[in-house]
Amino acid sequence: MTALALALAEWAHDLRPDPADLELADRSLRDTVAVAVAASGHPVTRLAAGLPDGARWAVAAHVLDFDDLHMESTAHISALCVPAALATGGGARGYLAAAGVMARLGTALGWPHYSAGWHATCTAGAPGCAAGAAVALGLDPGQIATAIALAIPGAGGVQRAFGTDAKSLQAGFAVDAGIRAAALAAAGARADWSALDAWMSLVGGDPGAVDLAGPAIPGGLAIKIYPCCYALQRPISALAGLAGGLDPGSVRRIVLRTPEATVAPLIHHRPETGLQGKFSVEYAAAAALLDRHPGFASFTDDAVRRPAARRLAGLVETELTPGGSWLLDGELAAEVHTDGEVLQVKQQFPPGAPQRPPAAGELHAKLSDCVAGLDADPSSWTWDGAAQVLARFLATGGRR
Repeated sequence: MTALALALAEWAHDLRPDPADLELADRSLRDTVAVAVAASGHPVTRLAAGLPDGARWAVAAHVLDFDDLHMESTAHISALCVPAALATGGGARGYLAAAGVMARLGTALGWPHYSAGWHATCTAGAPGCAAGAAVALGLDPGQIATAIALAIPGAGGVQRAFGTDAKSLQAGFAVDAGIRAAALAAAGARADWSALDAWMSLVGGDPGAVDLAGPAIPGGLAIKIYPCCYALQRPISALAGLAGGLDPGSVRRIVLRTPEATVAPLIHHRPETGLQGKFSVEYAAAAALLDRHPGFASFTDDAVRRPAARRLAGLVETELTPGGSWLLDGELAAEVHTDGEVLQVKQQFPPGAPQRPPAAGELHAKLSDCVAGLDADPSSWTWDGAAQVLARFLATGGRR
Protein backbone atom coordinates (compact mmCIF):
# COMPACT_ATOMS: atom_id res chain seq x y z
CA MET A 1 0.00 0.00 0.00
CA THR A 2 1.13 3.54 -0.77
CA ALA A 3 1.79 5.61 2.32
CA LEU A 4 -0.84 8.34 2.70
CA ALA A 5 1.85 11.01 2.88
CA LEU A 6 3.15 10.00 -0.56
CA ALA A 7 -0.35 9.84 -2.08
CA LEU A 8 -1.06 13.37 -0.82
CA ALA A 9 2.38 14.52 -1.96
CA GLU A 10 1.81 13.25 -5.48
CA TRP A 11 -1.58 14.97 -5.56
CA ALA A 12 -0.07 18.26 -4.38
CA HIS A 13 2.90 18.01 -6.75
CA ASP A 14 0.66 17.35 -9.77
CA LEU A 15 -2.02 19.91 -8.88
CA ARG A 16 -2.99 22.12 -11.80
CA PRO A 17 -5.66 24.54 -10.55
CA ASP A 18 -8.62 25.24 -12.79
CA PRO A 19 -10.29 28.68 -13.05
CA ALA A 20 -12.76 27.89 -10.24
CA ASP A 21 -9.91 26.87 -7.94
CA LEU A 22 -8.03 30.09 -8.73
CA GLU A 23 -11.11 32.23 -8.16
CA LEU A 24 -11.58 30.64 -4.73
CA ALA A 25 -7.88 31.18 -3.97
CA ASP A 26 -8.09 34.87 -4.84
CA ARG A 27 -11.19 35.36 -2.68
CA SER A 28 -9.45 33.58 0.18
CA LEU A 29 -6.39 35.79 -0.20
CA ARG A 30 -8.38 39.03 0.05
CA ASP A 31 -10.55 37.79 2.91
CA THR A 32 -7.62 36.45 4.94
CA VAL A 33 -5.32 39.42 4.46
CA ALA A 34 -8.11 41.88 5.28
CA VAL A 35 -8.89 40.04 8.52
CA ALA A 36 -5.19 39.95 9.42
CA VAL A 37 -4.87 43.69 8.75
CA ALA A 38 -7.89 44.32 10.97
CA ALA A 39 -6.06 42.46 13.76
CA SER A 40 -2.77 44.29 13.28
CA GLY A 41 -3.18 46.18 16.55
CA HIS A 42 -4.56 43.26 18.57
CA PRO A 43 -2.59 42.45 21.75
CA VAL A 44 -2.07 38.83 20.67
CA THR A 45 -0.78 39.93 17.27
CA ARG A 46 1.74 42.09 19.11
CA LEU A 47 2.71 39.17 21.34
CA ALA A 48 3.46 37.16 18.20
CA ALA A 49 5.77 39.83 16.76
CA GLY A 50 8.87 37.71 17.36
CA LEU A 51 7.56 34.68 15.44
CA PRO A 52 8.62 33.99 11.83
CA ASP A 53 6.50 35.69 9.17
CA GLY A 54 4.21 32.78 8.33
CA ALA A 55 3.39 32.05 11.96
CA ARG A 56 2.96 35.72 12.84
CA TRP A 57 0.64 36.33 9.90
CA ALA A 58 -1.42 33.25 10.81
CA VAL A 59 -1.89 34.53 14.37
CA ALA A 60 -3.16 37.84 13.00
CA ALA A 61 -5.44 36.09 10.50
CA HIS A 62 -7.01 33.90 13.19
CA VAL A 63 -7.15 35.96 16.38
CA LEU A 64 -10.37 37.83 15.51
CA ASP A 65 -12.04 34.53 14.51
CA PHE A 66 -13.24 36.24 11.35
CA ASP A 67 -11.44 33.89 8.94
CA ASP A 68 -13.03 31.28 6.68
CA LEU A 69 -13.89 27.68 7.55
CA HIS A 70 -13.97 24.37 5.68
CA MET A 71 -17.17 22.78 6.91
CA GLU A 72 -16.35 19.13 6.23
CA SER A 73 -13.13 19.25 8.26
CA THR A 74 -14.20 21.93 10.77
CA ALA A 75 -10.85 23.59 10.03
CA HIS A 76 -9.89 27.20 9.41
CA ILE A 77 -8.13 26.67 6.11
CA SER A 78 -7.05 30.06 4.84
CA ALA A 79 -5.79 31.55 8.10
CA LEU A 80 -3.00 28.97 7.90
CA CYS A 81 -2.61 28.25 4.21
CA VAL A 82 -2.55 31.86 2.95
CA PRO A 83 0.28 32.85 5.33
CA ALA A 84 2.18 29.64 4.52
CA ALA A 85 1.93 30.35 0.80
CA LEU A 86 2.88 34.02 1.16
CA ALA A 87 5.84 33.28 3.44
CA THR A 88 7.28 30.76 0.96
CA GLY A 89 6.37 32.51 -2.29
CA GLY A 90 4.02 29.70 -3.27
CA GLY A 91 1.28 31.88 -4.75
CA ALA A 92 -2.17 30.53 -5.51
CA ARG A 93 -0.89 27.05 -6.36
CA GLY A 94 1.02 26.77 -3.08
CA TYR A 95 -2.07 27.90 -1.21
CA LEU A 96 -4.32 25.42 -2.97
CA ALA A 97 -1.86 22.56 -2.43
CA ALA A 98 -1.73 23.33 1.29
CA ALA A 99 -5.49 23.88 1.54
CA GLY A 100 -6.30 20.73 -0.42
CA VAL A 101 -4.13 18.52 1.77
CA MET A 102 -5.40 20.20 4.94
CA ALA A 103 -9.06 19.87 3.92
CA ARG A 104 -8.68 16.20 2.98
CA LEU A 105 -6.81 15.30 6.15
CA GLY A 106 -9.29 17.21 8.30
CA THR A 107 -12.23 15.50 6.64
CA ALA A 108 -10.66 12.07 7.18
CA LEU A 109 -9.93 12.93 10.82
CA GLY A 110 -13.68 13.44 11.03
CA TRP A 111 -16.16 14.71 13.55
CA PRO A 112 -15.10 12.23 16.27
CA HIS A 113 -11.64 13.84 16.22
CA TYR A 114 -13.11 17.32 16.57
CA SER A 115 -15.74 16.37 19.14
CA ALA A 116 -13.03 14.71 21.24
CA GLY A 117 -11.57 18.17 21.77
CA TRP A 118 -8.86 18.44 19.12
CA HIS A 119 -8.43 21.73 17.23
CA ALA A 120 -8.56 20.38 13.68
CA THR A 121 -7.22 23.67 12.30
CA CYS A 122 -3.88 22.83 13.89
CA THR A 123 -3.86 19.04 13.63
CA ALA A 124 -4.65 19.03 9.91
CA GLY A 125 -2.95 22.39 9.39
CA ALA A 126 0.66 21.46 10.16
CA PRO A 127 0.94 18.68 7.52
CA GLY A 128 -1.15 20.74 5.10
CA CYS A 129 1.16 23.73 5.40
CA ALA A 130 4.15 21.42 5.03
CA ALA A 131 2.77 20.18 1.71
CA GLY A 132 2.07 23.70 0.45
CA ALA A 133 5.48 25.01 1.52
CA ALA A 134 7.18 22.02 -0.09
CA VAL A 135 5.35 22.69 -3.36
CA ALA A 136 6.42 26.33 -3.17
CA LEU A 137 10.03 25.19 -2.76
CA GLY A 138 9.78 23.00 -5.88
CA LEU A 139 10.30 19.70 -4.07
CA ASP A 140 9.57 16.33 -5.67
CA PRO A 141 6.82 14.02 -4.38
CA GLY A 142 9.17 12.06 -2.13
CA GLN A 143 10.46 15.24 -0.51
CA ILE A 144 6.92 16.57 -0.11
CA ALA A 145 5.94 13.32 1.62
CA THR A 146 8.95 13.71 3.90
CA ALA A 147 7.89 17.26 4.75
CA ILE A 148 4.40 16.03 5.64
CA ALA A 149 5.85 13.34 7.91
CA LEU A 150 8.26 15.82 9.53
CA ALA A 151 5.33 18.10 10.39
CA ILE A 152 3.57 15.44 12.47
CA PRO A 153 5.23 16.46 15.77
CA GLY A 154 3.72 19.93 15.28
CA ALA A 155 0.24 18.60 14.47
CA GLY A 156 -1.38 19.44 17.80
CA GLY A 157 -3.90 21.86 19.25
CA VAL A 158 -6.88 21.55 21.57
CA GLN A 159 -10.21 23.29 21.94
CA ARG A 160 -9.58 24.23 25.57
CA ALA A 161 -7.53 27.02 24.00
CA PHE A 162 -10.71 28.58 22.61
CA GLY A 163 -11.40 31.98 24.09
CA THR A 164 -7.75 32.49 25.05
CA ASP A 165 -4.58 33.79 23.40
CA ALA A 166 -3.52 30.20 22.82
CA LYS A 167 -6.09 29.55 20.08
CA SER A 168 -4.55 31.83 17.48
CA LEU A 169 -1.02 31.20 18.74
CA GLN A 170 -1.35 27.45 18.24
CA ALA A 171 -2.55 28.14 14.69
CA GLY A 172 0.68 30.09 14.17
CA PHE A 173 2.69 27.22 15.60
CA ALA A 174 1.11 24.85 13.06
CA VAL A 175 2.14 27.09 10.17
CA ASP A 176 5.66 27.35 11.56
CA ALA A 177 5.86 23.57 11.93
CA GLY A 178 4.81 23.07 8.32
CA ILE A 179 7.23 25.60 6.85
CA ARG A 180 10.08 24.29 9.02
CA ALA A 181 9.35 20.72 7.94
CA ALA A 182 9.46 21.68 4.26
CA ALA A 183 12.78 23.49 4.72
CA LEU A 184 14.26 20.45 6.46
CA ALA A 185 13.03 18.14 3.71
CA ALA A 186 14.61 20.44 1.13
CA ALA A 187 17.88 20.26 3.07
CA GLY A 188 17.88 16.46 2.92
CA ALA A 189 16.18 15.38 6.14
CA ARG A 190 14.53 11.98 6.09
CA ALA A 191 11.40 10.61 7.73
CA ASP A 192 9.17 7.56 7.68
CA TRP A 193 6.26 8.45 5.40
CA SER A 194 3.96 6.03 7.24
CA ALA A 195 4.15 8.31 10.29
CA LEU A 196 1.11 10.14 8.93
CA ASP A 197 -0.99 6.96 8.77
CA ALA A 198 0.08 5.96 12.28
CA TRP A 199 -0.62 9.41 13.70
CA MET A 200 -4.10 9.58 12.13
CA SER A 201 -5.06 6.30 13.72
CA LEU A 202 -3.75 7.48 17.09
CA VAL A 203 -5.92 10.61 17.06
CA GLY A 204 -9.07 8.91 15.86
CA GLY A 205 -8.91 9.47 12.11
CA ASP A 206 -9.16 7.05 9.21
CA PRO A 207 -6.26 7.17 6.72
CA GLY A 208 -8.36 5.17 4.27
CA ALA A 209 -11.03 7.91 4.21
CA VAL A 210 -8.80 10.43 2.43
CA ASP A 211 -10.35 11.16 -0.97
CA LEU A 212 -8.11 12.76 -3.59
CA ALA A 213 -10.93 13.37 -6.07
CA GLY A 214 -12.76 16.61 -6.68
CA PRO A 215 -11.69 20.25 -6.79
CA ALA A 216 -8.62 21.55 -5.00
CA ILE A 217 -10.69 22.37 -1.90
CA PRO A 218 -13.60 19.91 -1.85
CA GLY A 219 -16.81 21.47 -0.57
CA GLY A 220 -15.54 25.03 -0.83
CA LEU A 221 -15.12 27.45 2.07
CA ALA A 222 -17.54 29.26 4.35
CA ILE A 223 -16.99 33.01 4.72
CA LYS A 224 -17.82 34.55 8.09
CA ILE A 225 -20.10 37.57 8.25
CA TYR A 226 -19.58 38.08 12.00
CA PRO A 227 -16.16 38.15 13.76
CA CYS A 228 -16.60 35.12 16.01
CA CYS A 229 -16.66 31.32 16.03
CA TYR A 230 -18.41 29.80 13.03
CA ALA A 231 -20.79 27.98 15.37
CA LEU A 232 -22.26 31.40 16.22
CA GLN A 233 -22.89 32.54 12.65
CA ARG A 234 -26.26 30.78 12.48
CA PRO A 235 -27.72 31.88 15.83
CA ILE A 236 -26.55 35.46 15.30
CA SER A 237 -27.96 35.63 11.78
CA ALA A 238 -31.28 34.12 12.84
CA LEU A 239 -31.75 36.31 15.92
CA ALA A 240 -30.54 39.46 14.20
CA GLY A 241 -33.43 39.00 11.81
CA LEU A 242 -35.80 39.34 14.75
CA ALA A 243 -34.07 42.36 16.27
CA GLY A 244 -35.52 45.03 14.00
CA GLY A 245 -38.03 47.08 15.99
CA LEU A 246 -37.54 44.91 19.08
CA ASP A 247 -36.95 46.56 22.45
CA PRO A 248 -34.28 44.36 24.11
CA GLY A 249 -35.55 45.51 27.48
CA SER A 250 -38.87 43.77 26.82
CA VAL A 251 -37.27 40.34 26.31
CA ARG A 252 -38.09 37.85 29.05
CA ARG A 253 -36.88 34.55 27.62
CA ILE A 254 -34.71 33.32 24.71
CA VAL A 255 -34.94 29.67 23.64
CA LEU A 256 -32.52 28.08 21.17
CA ARG A 257 -33.10 24.54 19.86
CA THR A 258 -30.29 22.93 17.86
CA PRO A 259 -28.38 19.61 17.52
CA GLU A 260 -25.69 19.25 20.16
CA ALA A 261 -22.90 19.00 17.58
CA THR A 262 -23.55 22.57 16.48
CA VAL A 263 -22.45 24.01 19.83
CA ALA A 264 -19.36 21.84 20.39
CA PRO A 265 -16.87 24.76 20.35
CA LEU A 266 -19.08 27.07 22.44
CA ILE A 267 -17.46 26.41 25.78
CA HIS A 268 -17.90 29.79 27.52
CA HIS A 269 -21.37 30.21 29.01
CA ARG A 270 -20.70 33.29 31.14
CA PRO A 271 -17.92 35.07 29.27
CA GLU A 272 -15.84 37.77 30.91
CA THR A 273 -13.70 38.81 27.93
CA GLY A 274 -14.21 39.59 24.28
CA LEU A 275 -12.30 36.46 23.27
CA GLN A 276 -14.53 34.30 25.44
CA GLY A 277 -17.57 36.02 23.96
CA LYS A 278 -16.59 34.67 20.56
CA PHE A 279 -17.29 31.16 21.91
CA SER A 280 -20.49 31.82 23.86
CA VAL A 281 -23.92 31.15 22.39
CA GLU A 282 -25.49 33.02 25.31
CA TYR A 283 -23.53 36.18 24.62
CA ALA A 284 -24.02 35.82 20.86
CA ALA A 285 -27.79 35.82 21.35
CA ALA A 286 -27.53 38.96 23.47
CA ALA A 287 -25.26 40.71 20.96
CA ALA A 288 -27.56 39.84 18.06
CA LEU A 289 -30.54 41.45 19.80
CA LEU A 290 -28.62 44.45 21.09
CA ASP A 291 -26.38 45.21 18.11
CA ARG A 292 -28.37 43.69 15.21
CA HIS A 293 -25.19 43.20 13.16
CA PRO A 294 -22.48 42.30 15.70
CA GLY A 295 -19.08 43.52 14.53
CA PHE A 296 -15.68 44.22 16.03
CA ALA A 297 -17.15 46.48 18.71
CA SER A 298 -19.46 43.70 19.89
CA PHE A 299 -16.56 41.46 20.89
CA THR A 300 -14.56 43.68 23.21
CA ASP A 301 -14.23 43.10 26.93
CA ASP A 302 -16.43 46.12 27.63
CA ALA A 303 -19.14 44.93 25.24
CA VAL A 304 -19.28 41.49 26.81
CA ARG A 305 -19.61 43.06 30.26
CA ARG A 306 -22.50 45.38 29.37
CA PRO A 307 -25.30 45.02 31.94
CA ALA A 308 -27.86 44.68 29.14
CA ALA A 309 -25.81 41.91 27.52
CA ARG A 310 -25.38 40.07 30.80
CA ARG A 311 -29.13 40.25 31.42
CA LEU A 312 -30.03 38.89 28.01
CA ALA A 313 -27.36 36.17 28.14
CA GLY A 314 -28.87 35.02 31.42
CA LEU A 315 -32.23 34.55 29.72
CA VAL A 316 -30.91 32.09 27.10
CA GLU A 317 -32.12 28.50 27.32
CA THR A 318 -30.40 26.05 24.99
CA GLU A 319 -32.27 22.84 24.21
CA LEU A 320 -29.99 20.36 22.47
CA THR A 321 -31.09 17.36 20.45
CA PRO A 322 -28.64 14.45 20.62
CA GLY A 323 -26.09 13.79 17.90
CA GLY A 324 -25.02 15.62 14.81
CA SER A 325 -21.74 15.58 12.90
CA TRP A 326 -21.03 19.15 11.81
CA LEU A 327 -21.58 22.75 12.84
CA LEU A 328 -24.56 23.31 10.54
CA ASP A 329 -26.32 20.04 11.28
CA GLY A 330 -30.11 20.15 11.28
CA GLU A 331 -31.48 23.60 11.84
CA LEU A 332 -31.61 26.23 14.54
CA ALA A 333 -35.04 27.12 15.93
CA ALA A 334 -35.14 30.26 18.06
CA GLU A 335 -37.85 31.88 20.16
CA VAL A 336 -37.71 35.33 21.71
CA HIS A 337 -40.37 35.85 24.37
CA THR A 338 -41.25 39.47 25.12
CA ASP A 339 -43.85 41.08 27.35
CA GLY A 340 -46.46 40.80 24.63
CA GLU A 341 -45.50 38.18 22.03
CA VAL A 342 -43.28 35.27 21.02
CA LEU A 343 -41.06 35.83 17.98
CA GLN A 344 -39.89 32.70 16.15
CA VAL A 345 -37.34 31.92 13.45
CA LYS A 346 -35.67 28.84 11.93
CA GLN A 347 -32.48 28.66 9.90
CA GLN A 348 -30.07 26.05 8.56
CA PHE A 349 -27.54 27.93 6.44
CA PRO A 350 -26.34 31.37 7.54
CA PRO A 351 -25.06 33.97 5.05
CA GLY A 352 -21.58 33.04 3.85
CA ALA A 353 -22.07 29.27 4.01
CA PRO A 354 -21.06 27.36 0.85
CA GLN A 355 -24.77 26.65 0.34
CA ARG A 356 -25.50 30.38 0.71
CA PRO A 357 -22.40 32.16 -0.62
CA PRO A 358 -21.83 35.75 0.43
CA ALA A 359 -23.21 38.29 -2.01
CA ALA A 360 -20.66 40.61 -3.56
CA GLY A 361 -22.00 43.42 -1.40
CA GLU A 362 -21.69 41.38 1.81
CA LEU A 363 -18.08 40.48 1.07
CA HIS A 364 -17.23 44.04 0.05
CA ALA A 365 -18.77 45.37 3.27
CA LYS A 366 -16.75 42.91 5.35
CA LEU A 367 -13.44 43.75 3.68
CA SER A 368 -14.16 47.48 3.84
CA ASP A 369 -14.89 47.23 7.55
CA CYS A 370 -11.61 45.38 8.10
CA VAL A 371 -9.55 48.16 6.52
CA ALA A 372 -11.69 51.16 7.50
CA GLY A 373 -9.52 54.19 8.16
CA LEU A 374 -6.45 52.61 6.58
CA ASP A 375 -4.77 53.27 3.25
CA ALA A 376 -5.65 49.87 1.84
CA ASP A 377 -7.66 48.55 -1.09
CA PRO A 378 -8.36 44.80 -0.79
CA SER A 379 -9.58 44.63 -4.40
CA SER A 380 -6.03 45.40 -5.57
CA TRP A 381 -4.27 42.72 -3.53
CA THR A 382 -2.52 39.92 -5.45
CA TRP A 383 -0.45 36.90 -4.52
CA ASP A 384 2.66 38.76 -5.65
CA GLY A 385 2.12 41.74 -3.34
CA ALA A 386 0.08 40.54 -0.35
CA ALA A 387 3.13 39.64 1.73
CA GLN A 388 4.22 43.28 1.57
CA VAL A 389 0.72 44.36 2.65
CA LEU A 390 0.93 42.16 5.74
CA ALA A 391 4.46 43.23 6.54
CA ARG A 392 3.49 46.89 6.26
CA PHE A 393 0.38 46.87 8.43
CA LEU A 394 1.59 44.40 11.05
CA ALA A 395 4.78 46.44 11.47
CA THR A 396 2.80 49.63 12.18
CA GLY A 397 0.46 47.98 14.69
CA GLY A 398 -2.77 49.08 13.00
CA ARG A 399 -5.60 50.47 15.04
CA ARG A 400 -7.23 47.39 16.65
